[in-house]
Amino acid sequence: MKRYVNINDNGQEDLYCDNRISNTKYTILNFLPKNLWEQFSRFMNQYFLLIACLQLWSLITPVNPASTWGPLIFIFAVSATKEAWDDYNRYLSDKQANDKEVWVVKQGIKKQIQAQDIHVGNIVWLRENDEVPCDLVLIGTSDPQGICYVETAALDGETDMKTRVIPSACMGLDPELLHKIKGAIECPNPDKDIRRFEANLRLFPPFIDNDLCPLTINNTLLQSCYLRNTEWACGVAVYTGNETKLGMSRGIPEPKLTAVDAMIDKLTGAIFLFQIVVVIVLGIAGDVWKDTEAQKQWYVLYPKEGPWYELLVIPLRFELLCSIMIPISIKVSLDLMKSLYAKFIDWDEEMYDHDTNTPSHATNTAISEDLGQVEYILTDKTGTLTENRMIFRRCCINGTFYGNESGDALKDMELLDAIGSKRPDVIRFLTVMAVCNTVIPLKSKKGTISYKAQSQDEDALVHAAAHLHMVLFNKNGNILEVNFNASILQYEILDTLEFTSDRKRMSVIVRDCQNRDIILLTKGADEAVLPNASSGQQIRTHVEAVEQYAQLGLRTLCLAWRELNEDEYREWSLMFKEANSTLVDREWKLAEVCQRLEHDLEILGVTAIEDRLQDGVPETIETLRKAGINFWMLTGDKQDTAIQIALSCNFISPEPKGQLLLIDGKTEDEVSKSLERVIRTMSITPSEPKDVAFVVDGWALEIALKHHQKDFTKLAMLSRTAICCRVTPSQKAQLVELLKSREYRTLAIGDGGNDVRMIQQADIGVGISGREGLQAARAADYSIGKFRFLKRLILVHGRYSYNRTAFLSQYSFYKSLLICFIQILFSFISGVSGSSLFNSVSLMAYNVFYTSIPVLVSVLDKDLSERTVMEHPQILFYCQAGRLLNPSTFAGWFGRSLFHLIVAAGMGPVLSLKYFRYTYRSSAINKLQQAERLGGPIVSLGNVEPQMKSIDKDVALLPMSQSNNRNTAYEPLPSDSPTSSRRFLGSATPFDFLQTTQLRLSSTYSRNFKDN
Repeated sequence: MKRYVNINDNGQEDLYCDNRISNTKYTILNFLPKNLWEQFSRFMNQYFLLIACLQLWSLITPVNPASTWGPLIFIFAVSATKEAWDDYNRYLSDKQANDKEVWVVKQGIKKQIQAQDIHVGNIVWLRENDEVPCDLVLIGTSDPQGICYVETAALDGETDMKTRVIPSACMGLDPELLHKIKGAIECPNPDKDIRRFEANLRLFPPFIDNDLCPLTINNTLLQSCYLRNTEWACGVAVYTGNETKLGMSRGIPEPKLTAVDAMIDKLTGAIFLFQIVVVIVLGIAGDVWKDTEAQKQWYVLYPKEGPWYELLVIPLRFELLCSIMIPISIKVSLDLMKSLYAKFIDWDEEMYDHDTNTPSHATNTAISEDLGQVEYILTDKTGTLTENRMIFRRCCINGTFYGNESGDALKDMELLDAIGSKRPDVIRFLTVMAVCNTVIPLKSKKGTISYKAQSQDEDALVHAAAHLHMVLFNKNGNILEVNFNASILQYEILDTLEFTSDRKRMSVIVRDCQNRDIILLTKGADEAVLPNASSGQQIRTHVEAVEQYAQLGLRTLCLAWRELNEDEYREWSLMFKEANSTLVDREWKLAEVCQRLEHDLEILGVTAIEDRLQDGVPETIETLRKAGINFWMLTGDKQDTAIQIALSCNFISPEPKGQLLLIDGKTEDEVSKSLERVIRTMSITPSEPKDVAFVVDGWALEIALKHHQKDFTKLAMLSRTAICCRVTPSQKAQLVELLKSREYRTLAIGDGGNDVRMIQQADIGVGISGREGLQAARAADYSIGKFRFLKRLILVHGRYSYNRTAFLSQYSFYKSLLICFIQILFSFISGVSGSSLFNSVSLMAYNVFYTSIPVLVSVLDKDLSERTVMEHPQILFYCQAGRLLNPSTFAGWFGRSLFHLIVAAGMGPVLSLKYFRYTYRSSAINKLQQAERLGGPIVSLGNVEPQMKSIDKDVALLPMSQSNNRNTAYEPLPSDSPTSSRRFLGSATPFDFLQTTQLRLSSTYSRNFKDN
């Protein structure tokens, strides 16, 4: 579908929405019905409403209806108030944006109106530092070359300024004529892709002929960007209000269900079924007693004949009496505590990045406990594990290596001498470094040159070229000026062939203003450039250079160029213009046209750029691996570079302790054989344990996921570490989905826009506020400043959140079951009539006052100190395996409620010894607690590993010794039973993490194997 926008025409105001921004969920009229509908869409709220309505029937209610209606109304009021407050804040934010004053042209007159009154087709004028109020097509700027600069940090998080240029059709127009300009813009319907805009512009005479002028994203100013370093700019509104690209991107993400929430739902269902059974049994018993024993008692005044529904009265009374088995306040209590968990993360000063003044932040307040159950971490490399601060280190020019001895090519005397003697191959190499980019040079008042680059690689190359006397110092429209050894070189940019993830290269076509030659300059990945080399050129040296640099962990780019003749360029330019004007599959058609020119290249050389590891990355990965967490690296870099980074950050161990298994192949058969070989190797238990990992590139991964997903899934479960190279953003998301399909808890962490899909797909998404912008941080559930903070986020906040939530949820059921069991016990001495032992005030006070202290205190509970938790990451396995909240532990709390009922009945001394003897067991956590309290040295923990994983369906559990010392003084929960882990598939001895000798485990990672 297409949209036709008539420029400077007020007759289309009714066709499209105005510029009013509305992110509110409710209105004053629909708030009450809509909010009630949302709340009663939940099963538990429907259940409590049914109970409350039944209590209005005076014949069956054993208590005052206020005992249920009061808490129910209070809980609904709290939830509604929270929703109303959040929506009111959104309204205030919208109002602030809608009431801003902007300048527009209406009927040829410039006037000031509110931003919300802008309509499609209006011409909007902006001044320097103004915020763009809607999506505009740029038609004029104060710059004679039609350029303006925008800051897009609010849109995509990238802090570097970007260049925007007016369409060629508007070049040379007098600013005074912009008030009267007429024309039409043909563009697609609104979408949320902020990196693509494929449209056409046609201006009407007398301004220009009716020729079509293609428009791209570089001709637009998008909403929420800021105009910088430009006196004024004006544009035509094409998308307004909630139809802007930013507005289309807004929305509430789908809620993520944590493992704890899923377990609570299952336990609630089990309690409900138990309640139904109790109600049926007691209801039948009550009716039987009424018809038999009650007739013998003179004081029982049951009527001899009752209405037709008489048999339902006693069962319904027991239903109301037992309804408190399911605590009405559990959801509100959990939501409150989870909000506090999120605040603890926000307030954590130890996770504050002082280098960038970036605090940690929890965007999603509902999944903190899942942090303590993470089993797989899938991480990006560049900017996540590394600093994304690129430094030019080495290069290979025409077969000659520079920087190998000193480690810094910029100080290599041989290279400096070659530059001084003006060797042609070196000069061409430096020219490509300085010219083939989208960098913007800025000159300060003092005369110093600084660069604004959209890519850290480009920034490193331009700075390196400047250091080697090839200085890019001016960019005036399509004219580039380079200073080389005091000589000014000018180049006219004819066309730019932009970089895409599919092409993996970029090119510019320039005309040398000195000799009028047309030159194609290209840079890109080795697999995208080297295959396009001219047939007569030897590229073996360049291939060796790429491999050598990759083995050092350096990022490589290949540089090339080709001279074009006038006829060839003119013919190609027509095809390029035609492809650039289409609205359907423009990117694919442009790539096809670009390929027609990017061939027979003269390979000039290879650059090697260093991207340093962040501080604390190796230690963080080593600690989290001890906690039983698997690591997968997903990167777009080449294989050798990724492997070297993996070795340096403790992803994998070097030989002979580690072993890398390669999955490669270009065909389905080759990939199948490679998969079989790797799976067979991993399935064999070596005589000495090894840290085994597999490596796969994007091509083989695509074939494996499409044709051999079952085998690849088996491999994923056998391997503790994986390195996936040359992967696309969609493949990253596919790998996350693959692991989630096997019911593993996944955490994805990245820093760039290409990581957003992976982050949103994972159970937990963590974004790093890095140099690539804030796109990942904004899309994530949690944002941190550095990778090393991930250790504290998981081990401290994740573990505490899981422990506290597990206790609170089971305690809430426990106290409700206890009071319900007392009511049931009373029914046996009250004629099974369904009468209540407690009055309504006491029942309300029981939940609100008598039993609320543990709920309030548990949010601050720490079973172990933060220092102990960080020093012994192995204890995280209790959380990963769900050892504190599962049917077994819930049965323990269920038993506690029965036991305390017995104690209350006076029979506690008889059974207490036996109960405590068989319920409480000593664990590693208890002994760590004891060591902390006694102030003595903390014994070291052995390696904590779950049970062995097998490729057979019958899984043999790894036997581990158990301490016979049972200390009941430090066991807060009966959580160490062998059946308490959701990963256990059969009977086995409990784990004991306090081992005097190091366990020798197979290199095969010990996780449960799940059948395909």
